[in-house]
Amino acid sequence: MRIDAMPLQLTGTPSDPDLIRLPWDIPLENWPDHHLVALPRGISRHVVRFARLSGKVYAIKEISEHYAKREYRLLWDLNRLDAPAVEPVAVVTGRTDADGEPLDSALVTEHLQFSLPYRAVMSGTIRPETLTRLLDALAVLLVRLHLTGFYWGDCSLSNVLFRRDADSFAAYLVDAETGELHPMISEGQRLHDIDVAHVNLFGEMLDLQAGELLHSSIDPEEVADSVCARYHRLWGELTSDEIIEEVDWHRIDQRIRKLNDLGFDVAEMMVRRKAGTGRLVVRPKVVDAGHHQHRLFRLTGLDVEENQARRLLNDLDAFRVARGLRHEDEAVVAHRWLAEVFQPTIEAVPANMRRKLEPAQLFHEVLDHRWFISEKAGQDVGLPASTESYVKNVLVHKPDEKALLPDE
Repeated sequence: MRIDAMPLQLTGTPSDPDLIRLPWDIPLENWPDHHLVALPRGISRHVVRFARLSGKVYAIKEISEHYAKREYRLLWDLNRLDAPAVEPVAVVTGRTDADGEPLDSALVTEHLQFSLPYRAVMSGTIRPETLTRLLDALAVLLVRLHLTGFYWGDCSLSNVLFRRDADSFAAYLVDAETGELHPMISEGQRLHDIDVAHVNLFGEMLDLQAGELLHSSIDPEEVADSVCARYHRLWGELTSDEIIEEVDWHRIDQRIRKLNDLGFDVAEMMVRRKAGTGRLVVRPKVVDAGHHQHRLFRLTGLDVEENQARRLLNDLDAFRVARGLRHEDEAVVAHRWLAEVFQPTIEAVPANMRRKLEPAQLFHEVLDHRWFISEKAGQDVGLPASTESYVKNVLVHKPDEKALLPDE
């Protein structure tokens, strides 16, 4: 879709016609407050603001026309490939101020609900456990991007948004300005990306340390080293050859199951005989991440993060055993679990408190709370009572993580 109001041009797939009516003739840093939403922002070399229109929040970044168009196309391609990245909406070009002086173009993306920049996640002194979970998410993100053929060029915590994913985090690319998309990433590009990530992470940790936001037990250089080590371990697990004896065919199934447990789907396995031996060389072709996400979505229609999906599927399996439904069709059991367990739990949370966490995360935390208070009571407290206790004693103290939209 393209809207022309010479010389202003808005190009993209905007769903809200009011986007063109925003004050594009004013530099972004001077926009009136009534157009903006106050949300936590990461560190950026560009001016970034959040605007609210018709109940949706958009992130707007002021940038040159060349880079705005380039980043829009890259983000569009990454979304087409189902890579974890923010969703592009439009590029605004031809901006001029009231005196006719040219202004930078703008890239508009949809704000990722329930997401936070790393500094917001780490508000206060950062605990080593929280940092470890963030670094794990960053390593997984970089592996997923490389599997799609994407060279980032500027991997850092600052260029990522994090969403809670059960007891972990899921990371999303938010800045693709320096990126390149290829049919397959070269070894040189991949290793250079890791080197850049190491330098950037080391600098970010030093910055946090200087601001006394880093726990005294955390060493900045060790943090940067650990992310690279995490990345290499996961990349090797997903792409390396495995040599097996011809009689060990069951190990191929074990390899697939292990990759599924890591959250990745396998399209095919390449098996070839090693010359002059009775051994086989096996290499998996990993085509997609989100193994548990896909299964849960197929069964229930719930679109959640990977670890949340794993936890919900575990509860679904427990429901199946507890109700004696082992021989019932899986889709029928999933429908019953959704209607009898998941939905009643979410609906038991007061409407004004559901903004605090997304539904799948709420359900996961209720399950954790149920285990905790049941252990304390010496018996299973049950889901309804656990939900009530969680709302009164835990959820009430949590901040809202959904974008807060002021009243119209």
